[in-house]
Amino acid sequence: MDYLVLTKTGGMILGPVSQILGVIMDLLFRFTSSMGVLNIGLCIILFTLVVKVLMFPLTIKQQKSSKLMTVMQPELQAIQNKYKGKTDNDSMMKMNVETKAVYEKYGTSMTGGCLQLIIQLPILLALYRVIYNIPAYVSSVKVYFMQVVYAITNVANASDLQEGAGAALLKFATDHNIPLTGVTNIGDLVGVTGDALGNKMVDILYKLNPEQWIELGNQFPSAASVIAENSLAIEKMNSFLGINLSTNPWQGMSPNAAWLIPILAGLSQWFSAKLMMSNQPQQDENSTSAQMMKQMNVMMPLMSVFFCFTFPAAIGIYWVASSVFQIIQQLIVNAYLSKVDMDEMIKKNLEKANAKRAKKGLPPQKISQNAMVNAKNIQAAQQREEQARNEKLEKTKQQVKESNEYYNKDAKPGSLAAKAAMVAKYNEKHNK
Repeated sequence: MDYLVLTKTGGMILGPVSQILGVIMDLLFRFTSSMGVLNIGLCIILFTLVVKVLMFPLTIKQQKSSKLMTVMQPELQAIQNKYKGKTDNDSMMKMNVETKAVYEKYGTSMTGGCLQLIIQLPILLALYRVIYNIPAYVSSVKVYFMQVVYAITNVANASDLQEGAGAALLKFATDHNIPLTGVTNIGDLVGVTGDALGNKMVDILYKLNPEQWIELGNQFPSAASVIAENSLAIEKMNSFLGINLSTNPWQGMSPNAAWLIPILAGLSQWFSAKLMMSNQPQQDENSTSAQMMKQMNVMMPLMSVFFCFTFPAAIGIYWVASSVFQIIQQLIVNAYLSKVDMDEMIKKNLEKANAKRAKKGLPPQKISQNAMVNAKNIQAAQQREEQARNEKLEKTKQQVKESNEYYNKDAKPGSLAAKAAMVAKYNEKHNK
């Protein structure tokens, strides 16, 4: 269990966050156990709910930024159109300055909407670490696995484990094709002793399915009774609606109840993304970004299905629970944002922005009294331009139609007579 080891890629952040989330998960497990319910699946659902509630303020802020973008979009689009096709350095600098001015006018920044996502990212990554390897972070679950470790190594404490004590368990895992790689390489026991060795052995045991637990008892007959007792408790903890959470739903082409998890994960994520997009800035459907977003809204749910088929079912339960709670949360957020006064929100944003400018000794940002009016004026101008283009196109079509009717009159269209008449009428018309 190398969760205490700080990796080079984000471990310094994920480690402490994972520890905190593990404590929350452990408290939930103790709570449900006190009521006689010893089930990891239920704890994952409750755990997901708690985390969603804790992150709700960040979600509101992030989606407020997205809502504000719907107001800013016409002005930003106007700037992009103004400099469309211009790639020289001077034009690019002017475009950046004008774009920044729009953001300042609305009291936000070009990175304002990303800040909440940056804060949420370590939490989401840490969540997967906890769910992927529950015994590593939930001490109330780990104790059952440690009893087995003590029994098969004949020691009373993890600190007494010497190098090589896990060799027999490692051979058992290799012989039974148990995956030993993932977030960390749990199969590397060289030079590992004490608590670190006990943690890695727990990681290996957590990969076992019910049949492999029986085989483990046969492999270690002296520890068979301890293995049987604790494996029953572990199987009970890992069983959710008849599905073993430590195994992958994909066990071959034969359908089973666990297949419902990846299917529900894909459907719930698709619906959640659709709800979220209803609150995002409207884009031109033919634009590159809009096409990419459409593809992502299809690909991401499909990826969820694939991953939930290949990962332990516990990950899938979290994925489904997360999407369902996200749907409920999104409905609440959409209802809330539909009642938000955008002018009032812009005013508050500007007050905060000017307070920051005052601390830096800068003058307050001067803006129009009603930013919404300016945005609507731009939208109206764009609509007038679109209408003018449509009218011009319609006029051209009508001229072509009248010309065809004139030159093809009194003759079958496309015939030699029609072509001859066309030449004659052309000469007649231009010789007048």
